[in-house]
Amino acid sequence: MCGIAGAVDLKGTREFPWDRLASMTGAIAHRGPDDEQFHVEPGVALGARRLSIIDLAGGRQPIANEDRTIWVAFNGELFEYPELRRQLLADGHRLSTRCDTEAWVHLYEDRGEAMFDRARGQFAVSLWDRNTRTLILGRDRVGICPLYYAEVDGWLLWGSEIKAILASGMVAARSDPKGVDHLFTFFCAGTSRTFFDGILSLPPGHFLRVRDGRVSHHCYWDLDFPDAGQERRMDDPTPMVEELEGLLMQAVERRLRSDVPVVSYISGGLDSTVVLGCSTRQRREPIPSFTIGFDNAGPDERSHAAEAAEVLGSPLQTITLDRAGLVHAYPELIRAAEGPVLDTSCAALLRLAQSVHDRGYKVALTGEGSDEALAGYAWYKAQAIRNAVVGRVGTTGPRLLRKAIMRAIAGGRPILPPERAIAGVRPAQQEMFEFVAQAKPTVYSAGMWDRLGDHDPYADLDITNERIGRWAPLNQSLYVGYKVMLAGLLMIAKGDRIAMNASVETRYPFLDDDLIAFCAGIAPEYKLRGRVEKWILRQAAARILPERIARRPKTMFRATMSGTFLGPHRPTWVDQLLSPESLRATGYFDPRAVAMQRSWQVSIPRITPARFVFDVALTCVVSTQLWHHLFLGGGLCDLPTWEPTSIRRAA
Repeated sequence: MCGIAGAVDLKGTREFPWDRLASMTGAIAHRGPDDEQFHVEPGVALGARRLSIIDLAGGRQPIANEDRTIWVAFNGELFEYPELRRQLLADGHRLSTRCDTEAWVHLYEDRGEAMFDRARGQFAVSLWDRNTRTLILGRDRVGICPLYYAEVDGWLLWGSEIKAILASGMVAARSDPKGVDHLFTFFCAGTSRTFFDGILSLPPGHFLRVRDGRVSHHCYWDLDFPDAGQERRMDDPTPMVEELEGLLMQAVERRLRSDVPVVSYISGGLDSTVVLGCSTRQRREPIPSFTIGFDNAGPDERSHAAEAAEVLGSPLQTITLDRAGLVHAYPELIRAAEGPVLDTSCAALLRLAQSVHDRGYKVALTGEGSDEALAGYAWYKAQAIRNAVVGRVGTTGPRLLRKAIMRAIAGGRPILPPERAIAGVRPAQQEMFEFVAQAKPTVYSAGMWDRLGDHDPYADLDITNERIGRWAPLNQSLYVGYKVMLAGLLMIAKGDRIAMNASVETRYPFLDDDLIAFCAGIAPEYKLRGRVEKWILRQAAARILPERIARRPKTMFRATMSGTFLGPHRPTWVDQLLSPESLRATGYFDPRAVAMQRSWQVSIPRITPARFVFDVALTCVVSTQLWHHLFLGGGLCDLPTWEPTSIRRAA
């Protein structure tokens, strides 16, 4: 994995200053500490920081075709590159490296914008066609690799991280309160919106074309499911279990392709253990594994991870964190993620990636993506139960119960409108979104409501697939999971950003294109069967792992939320961020309401819907205040702020 940045002139052929481009790539040097290269010509500038994993000596970029009319800077991996390379050579192309970056220029020569049909893997790519003066910016299908852009002064700027755009010196860091509103609605920003005003995220499965000063947006791929009742079913599912096993082995084999050693994360749960088991079978020897233990900071899976590693013969490295360790890691987490982060366990994964780097590794496999494909989260079970209840007693009772819970959460304040829909359907996540959103009337300030105006966060979700209404309810929910929380939270705050902060590339076998297509096509009952989530994966896992591990109940990897910040272990900056002065300075939150909810969380041990919702809300408040301090000028606490390095001048 690497980091890319650049600029294209929307008004003509101005030359972008070399030193400004160097500052942009310098801001993301952690993504590519091994090399830095540029290509600058009138009207366009491409920059790349390289983390060398494939063709260590020959894979420098930006890279060009033979006549130097097409240039590419690329972040990520094309996992089918060995096969693609053989095809390109057979088609008559001359390749000067063994690096997958070079494939892009020749794919574009052969296929133009249809090159994305052959691009399988995790990537963000910038490609310049000098002959037609066309720039292409593209992102992988499910959003593993990030890519941001902004328009300013007749330039379109882009970067693998927002820091690169801010480091240009051309874009000021300003808050987008609508992005903050997404956090309190969906637990993350939407697929296009960020927390910074004027800086957008290119959605997964999309590319931008810039030609003649015009920027156009294009979707080249979207997840699809069969119509309800048309999914794959068999009287004997054994062949489908065998097919899944084969796809898992193939996905892992592709992600073991590397010129440097590969390790694996392992939580003790099913997904990461399956990945480690497949890796051991592929390599015919175990690869090293890394895990996290929590001391009074969340469910501790160290014993399960140790058992799985021992069974598979994997040498295991364990790091351990308590609540103090989590909260002390949070400023670095927010700097890495470039936005507020609700999921406190992300701070533990930040430390895990640092441990991988400190032991000399660059690549780690993870089990992320299985829950999205095969209904691993609790809300999918809740939806199945709710649908069964509605089938017996009708909709009136459940609807009244839902409103009663919302009124209890709101505590006498008006409840936000329930019964929302996403693209015309109510996915399994919807009630969770609606319950947590009831904290807004309590914690938001009057000024925040004024800034939001008539903003509707649901209108920002970019979920426009017209087929969604034809799918089974479970598949509708899985689609929303891929589009919102996978791309907006997991691939940022649990994935790319925190791993690359430590110069580590994380790879995701469960996000393999073929595996995603298989899981989308099978019947819902193979994913969620009664109370058993990921049923078909458990059948395949039993062929790879001991039965006791394959049947182990799911435990969500999570840490304490607001308790991470509110106990006696907290550093002084937490109290500073939550002071009335700091809360009034940012203007997002009501200081009196925050103080009251903070006191309530500490004094009332009972778990109720309202306590859970405000546990989430207070975590969002602390995280938002911290982000604002770090990126938008400081002044809220004693922590140092993030500042771009000064623009480097050409020698």
